[in-house]
Amino acid sequence: MSSFRKALKSKQKNHQERSQPAFRKNLGLLEKKKDYKLRADDYHKKQNTLSALRKKALDKNPDEFYFKMINSQLQDSVHVAKKAKEDVEMTDEQKKVMRTQDIKYVEMKRVAEAKKIERLKAELHLLDADGKQKNKHTFFVDSKKEVQSFDLAKQLNTAPELVHRVYNRPTLQTLETKSIRGAVQQSNIKKMAKQRKHQYKILSQRIDREKKMFVISQKIQTRKDLQDKSKKVKVHKETTSTAAIYKFEGKRKR
Repeated sequence: MSSFRKALKSKQKNHQERSQPAFRKNLGLLEKKKDYKLRADDYHKKQNTLSALRKKALDKNPDEFYFKMINSQLQDSVHVAKKAKEDVEMTDEQKKVMRTQDIKYVEMKRVAEAKKIERLKAELHLLDADGKQKNKHTFFVDSKKEVQSFDLAKQLNTAPELVHRVYNRPTLQTLETKSIRGAVQQSNIKKMAKQRKHQYKILSQRIDREKKMFVISQKIQTRKDLQDKSKKVKVHKETTSTAAIYKFEGKRKR
């Protein structure tokens, strides 16, 4: 029991580190063990880093080369890549030829996109994706009495359930002679509508792409024309959807 009483926390005296003596106050704070530990850890960390760098330098191949050795420089102790200098200067004639090639390439892509748009339009027949008709189909009759008794299904020679459809509207003879059970199923109709909507989305994207290519072609042509003319006045600023418009001084051609 005596050993247990000696080990009790309540009986132990708190250890306190001595403070800085009064006659040494002018020398600053007295370093404690925790301060020494931080200073020692920092010292050993730096020594380990220097040892690792020294070993890496000794193990390095003297014939090793990589382009950042000559393509970078120190700025404020930081490696910064050097700006590439254009060693070859191009003449105005060479720049014109390059812009001409750019215009031809963009025009080639635009024409290819326009052909795809025409092909899609021919397949879709410009029908609305929701099945609603934009244009009007007008029927003419001789009297008001015929207007009141006018039967659209009878006039179109189709079933009354199919009158509202503007595409794939078979006649009564077709319904009697051919089997279209699979086509009139609700699931198939929804599937076809979904595919048709996807095709219209693709068509809209291609039309936007063709317009952007046309604008790019105009901007390149404007920059090409500016190299030939000396006196010019800007009429309209360049935007994302339109090219800049300039007015040039008229010259008499000999």
